Amino acid sequence: MPLTKNQASRDIQTRDWKLRYYEAGDGHPLILIHGSGPGATGWSNFSGNIEALARHFHVYALDMPGWGESDPCTKETLDHVGATVQFMDALGIEKAALIGNSMGGIVTLAVAVDHPDRVSHVITMGPGANPMPRLFGPGDGPTEGLKYLQQAYRTPTPEAMQALVNIMVYDKNFATPELCKARSDAALARPEHLANFLDMLAKGGPINRWAPMEQLMKMKIPALLIHGRDDRVVHFEHSLVLNAHIPNSRLVLMNRCGHWAMIEHADEFNRLVTDFVLNN
Repeated sequence: MPLTKNQASRDIQTRDWKLRYYEAGDGHPLILIHGSGPGATGWSNFSGNIEALARHFHVYALDMPGWGESDPCTKETLDHVGATVQFMDALGIEKAALIGNSMGGIVTLAVAVDHPDRVSHVITMGPGANPMPRLFGPGDGPTEGLKYLQQAYRTPTPEAMQALVNIMVYDKNFATPELCKARSDAALARPEHLANFLDMLAKGGPINRWAPMEQLMKMKIPALLIHGRDDRVVHFEHSLVLNAHIPNSRLVLMNRCGHWAMIEHADEFNRLVTDFVLNN
């Protein structure tokens, strides 16, 4: 029988946060970190990956503070790097491979440069790079996808989620009514998360702490950068920049793929991650 959300669901209290996570498997720890969209959770981002990766690894898919069933956070208390390390400490995880999508990729890179002794592998899907490359991206602010993301925070209806998911994926067959309703329901269930995110946007500045490029240039941890050629949220030029600066990195650029490589190309993603962690 396939692994269910209820079977995998766990809660843990760290020093500062009560965190929801989804767990399966044994072996080397893999921590999966979701993106910033409304209704995003460890399960909604990685339900197609957890069971497959758990055949080889001990998998933890985390709801970050401010998302899912984890504690809310404000602009003043936001610290996803600290929350990740606290999560590892609470579970006695000495070192793990970190896998992050979008915002989760930014968090993954920041943890790797701040706490390199705690990270065995870095795997990202569609993170931003800082400083922001502008060769192909828009010059007037957020991308098309980020504009839809912000609108879905303001009006998290199934219709707004449908528009957002349509932007997130290349193949619209993945933008099912069930997925859009599930994300809408998850967002509406925690209105404090929506309000806090919009307050962060209003106050300006980054939603997460970026890893300085000069530190990434010194990083020795092996890194796998996966990006969709058709990503309308974070252009693939970001991963080109990261690949050019991170010494021990390799880039997989996927055609016919949007912002969610782990969803649209789940089988290939699972194979890439498994091979990368087992053989590096």
